[in-house]
Amino acid sequence: MFTQLRRPLLVFGLNVAGLAVLLAASMLTGAGRIGTGQVVDYLLGAAGDAHLEMVVTTIRLPRTLAALAVGAALGVSGMLLQAVTRNPLAETGLLGVNSGAALGVVLGIVYAGAQTGGAYLAWALGGALLTTGVVLLIGARFSPLKLVLAGAALSATLTGITSALLVADPVTFDRYRFWVLGSLAGIPMDRVLAVSPAILAGLVMAAFAARPLAALSLGDDVAVALGHRPGRTRAAVTVAVTLLSAAAVAVAGPIGFLGLLAGYLARTVLGNRVGSRIVLSGLAGATVLLGADVLARVVMRPYEAPVSLLVAVIGGPVLIAVARSRSVSAGAGDLLADKAARGGRRIRVLPAGDRLRPRPSDTFPVRLGACSALVPVRSCLAAVALALLACAAVLAAILAGQSAMTAGQALDALRGIGTGGQVMLVQEIRLPRIVAGLVAGAALGLSGCLTQALARNRLATPDMLGVNQGAVIAIMISGLLSSAATLFEHWWTGPLGALVAAVAVFAISGGIGTQGYRFIVTGLAVTTLGGAVTQAVLAWNGLSAATAIHSWSVGSLAGRGYPVALPVAAGLAVLLPAALAVSRRLAVLRFSEDIGTVLGTSPRVTRPAVLALAVVLAGLAIGIGGPVAFVALAAPVLAARLSGSVRLPLVGAPLVGAALVVAADTIGRVVTSGAEVPAGVVTSILGGPFLLWTLLSDRRP
Repeated sequence: MFTQLRRPLLVFGLNVAGLAVLLAASMLTGAGRIGTGQVVDYLLGAAGDAHLEMVVTTIRLPRTLAALAVGAALGVSGMLLQAVTRNPLAETGLLGVNSGAALGVVLGIVYAGAQTGGAYLAWALGGALLTTGVVLLIGARFSPLKLVLAGAALSATLTGITSALLVADPVTFDRYRFWVLGSLAGIPMDRVLAVSPAILAGLVMAAFAARPLAALSLGDDVAVALGHRPGRTRAAVTVAVTLLSAAAVAVAGPIGFLGLLAGYLARTVLGNRVGSRIVLSGLAGATVLLGADVLARVVMRPYEAPVSLLVAVIGGPVLIAVARSRSVSAGAGDLLADKAARGGRRIRVLPAGDRLRPRPSDTFPVRLGACSALVPVRSCLAAVALALLACAAVLAAILAGQSAMTAGQALDALRGIGTGGQVMLVQEIRLPRIVAGLVAGAALGLSGCLTQALARNRLATPDMLGVNQGAVIAIMISGLLSSAATLFEHWWTGPLGALVAAVAVFAISGGIGTQGYRFIVTGLAVTTLGGAVTQAVLAWNGLSAATAIHSWSVGSLAGRGYPVALPVAAGLAVLLPAALAVSRRLAVLRFSEDIGTVLGTSPRVTRPAVLALAVVLAGLAIGIGGPVAFVALAAPVLAARLSGSVRLPLVGAPLVGAALVVAADTIGRVVTSGAEVPAGVVTSILGGPFLLWTLLSDRRP
């Protein structure tokens, strides 16, 4: 018995000792030229001057207490979510709860003028409660990895709404870009005291939920037999998680990965002991956050590093490690693998001498002299319909706008007829922007189609694999280090950054192969880390530069024209035929490795080539319009609905992508008066529900 308790007691002891050391370091570290002896004497009751009192009492003490409270709240809330969903990947940041609370705070700032800790808490509670309810509602239907992807979809939609509000209100954006980093600097004591009752209530509810959660881990039927009510337990956990996460966000902003770290440590050490795990996760969360905060003060002196970035650096590898564990990967399979690869269509290998090759039912032969070919009827009809859809999107983009032109005047201006202002607006402003949107959308659609086919997974897109963030960071750094007037003049660095990110994800995950879920989760970790870097850059620049970077980093076509569109169009003209040339080999890769080898395809040669092709396409698209979210996911899925799942929509996907980007940009231009909503924000708001629908439409758990 003592042997079984030795390891948990040792971990508890080390955690408490480490927390005590960090408490001392937090009170002794920071801005201000104050000696260690002065601080110690003051804490022991000695008198001090006004400067010493201000540094210790007004700055360091509230910051230290805030780190303890926020860390414990996020650690316990992450552990509760993992227990109630039976999902080791559940965490408030990954599942969108933090994004919901952040949206609530932004709504409070914009529409109610919220400024105090109590006001932040009230609005954060509303956003967190709604998001937590949605997470627990869908959590029972999804496997661990699917639940994380559903959380990513929910988070994207909520973040898109937040970005739309910030674009329309520069004053709120100026406050938000510092708060969203998850910084503990400058937190007043009254804000900590205002949220303390909510954190205390959440911790008490977590303690009372320990026994019911332990029973629930054995299954609903067993829990009922032991006298517990699963529905009531989930409701209590919902309230506790809402209180804890909302209070943490109200104090320090959204800090991701902390609940995952704390829950992982508690589960690894204590196994299924729910009560002890609650205590240890709270201690671990407080220790990690306080340590990250102390490190943030010294690692970049005289500046301060973002706490959320430091936590993400630690949490990203933990996320990948948990995703690679047997408990998660055992039932994951290839998420949402293509239906053709699931056995929806059988493959029959004919003998070498068998000349009877039946013609597919959806094709008809075309002969021209000695040459002949089988033309797929459905795919051709779908391509024509999608081309008409893209033309309709272009026409709507030409006609729509906040100018006083009528539709007839806009069409006349397109032909060069009308006043000079009308012709300039259509031919020199709208038309180049439309061309840029068409090229960027086509590149994203083709990139998504190639990536999905490569990983046999409808969710394996540049959005999910960290490729977009790699291109964003490369272009952003190039723009900041040069004297160019705009970021998109460095579009050529996008493919380079995307390739670096893809190689990193590929190396960490061990390749795509039959482990597509590893590839996606690794990409999510890289994406989250890249997003933290982007937010740090926004905070370190002036307001005007940060506003421009933010508008581009969420995906925008404002100011785009022929100088960036035409070079990318030339690249697309080369890469699209290359993709069509490898289409037959790529179609074979949608099946298993063994089938591909039997049919004469070398997966080890084809996969890297196709991956490089997809990554370069994504990087080119981001160089034009930034990371326009979910287009690479939606375009191949929608195109396959029309052309059928048997063939890859290598023509249909670019057409759908082009139509989606142009349509999103048009909506962003006309949806509000006086401010333009970036196209990437529009696709984020609409793409989140689309991803949820894609997950829910899959029959597997």
